[in-house]
Amino acid sequence: MESYGELLRKTREEKNLDLDKIAREISIEKRYLEGLESENSSVFPGEAYLTGFLRNYSAYLELDSDFVLKLYRNKQIQEAAVPEGLYAKPKVSRILLPSIIIPSVLIVGVVIVLLILLLNKNKTDPNADVVVSANQRNRQYELSDKKFIHRVYKGDQLLIPTNKDGQIILTVRDTLSSFGIDTPSGVYYVELSEESEIDINGDSTSDMIVYVSDISSTDESRGAEISVLLRQGLSRDVANVLDQDIPFASEISSKHPQKVILEDNRAYPFTINASFRGPCLFRDKVDNSESVETYFNRGEVFTATPHNGIRLWISNNNTVKFSIIADSKSYDLDIGTAGQVFVEDIKWIKDTDGKYKLVVIELD
Repeated sequence: MESYGELLRKTREEKNLDLDKIAREISIEKRYLEGLESENSSVFPGEAYLTGFLRNYSAYLELDSDFVLKLYRNKQIQEAAVPEGLYAKPKVSRILLPSIIIPSVLIVGVVIVLLILLLNKNKTDPNADVVVSANQRNRQYELSDKKFIHRVYKGDQLLIPTNKDGQIILTVRDTLSSFGIDTPSGVYYVELSEESEIDINGDSTSDMIVYVSDISSTDESRGAEISVLLRQGLSRDVANVLDQDIPFASEISSKHPQKVILEDNRAYPFTINASFRGPCLFRDKVDNSESVETYFNRGEVFTATPHNGIRLWISNNNTVKFSIIADSKSYDLDIGTAGQVFVEDIKWIKDTDGKYKLVVIELD
C-alpha cells in the first residue's frame, strides 16, 4: 500500500505546487509540510499537531483526508511491536472443541436475533434518539463558567446564577427552523450554524454566546443542539485581584517586547474570547489551574475569565481570533503570525510607576 508521505509528494508534484506557496496559503510552516512528506514525525510537537496538519494538507491537495489518515494509522500499526502471544497459535485439545463450539454457536444466534430486533425498531422509529414525548417533563439546566453543549427542547429552561441571590431563567421558545429563547430583555432567535451574542438583562452588554449546530426545519420535536458560553459579570463576582499574585514588570523574562492592552490603578478579572476559523490544537492554563488541551474546529468558540492571567498554547495562530473584555471595554488582539506555533501569557503586571498593566507576553 502506498505511504501517506509519498502520496502527498506525488500529488503536489503532479499539480506543480511549491511548498513555500502552500505554506503561505494554508498557514502551516514549510518544515511541517516537509515532515509530512518525508514521514518524519520528530519535527512535530505532538501527534495531535501531526494529524491536524495532515488533514489540512490533504484537503488542500484535494485528497480524501480520511483515506490519508488511514494510511498514517496503518503505518503506525505496522511499526508497532507484535505481541509475543501472537507468534504461535495455542493448541486446543480435540476433547474441548465441542464444549467451545456449541456455546459459541448459541451466542452468535442470540446476537443475530438481537440485531434483527434492533434494526426493526429503528425502521419504525427513525427519530427515536432525539424525539421527546409530549408528556415528558420539561428539563432545567444550570449553567456555569464551563461551556454548555446539549440538545434542548421547547419549554426547557436554562438557569443562570447571578452575583446577587437568585437566578435568571431563560426558557426555550422555539426549536423549528430557528432557535428561539425568552430572556428578561426579550426574545432572541439564532439561526442554524449561527453564533449570536445575547444581552440577557438589557444593559447593552453581551452576557452569553449561543451557537446552534443542529435544528430541524420540519419537526419541532427534534429539538435543537446548542452550545452556550457565559461571559463575565453574571455568574461570578468581579473583584480586585490579590496584589501579591501580580508580578513586577522587572520579574518578567522574555526577549520579545510586551504588548500593553490597557493600564489602570487596579487589577481585576478579565474575559478572553477566542473564535476559530479553522482546525486548531489549543491549550490553556487559567491562573493556577491545570492546563487543558482541546482540538477546536471551525465555528467553535472558547471563553475564560482569569483573575490574574492565562497562558495559551496554539498550533496555528492564523485560525484564531482573540478579543479581551476588561472594565466593560472590548479589545481585539493581534498576536502571532500565520502558521505559527506559539505560547503567550496574557496577565496583569505592576510597573515601577505604580500602574497596573494588562499585557501580552510571547514566551520562548
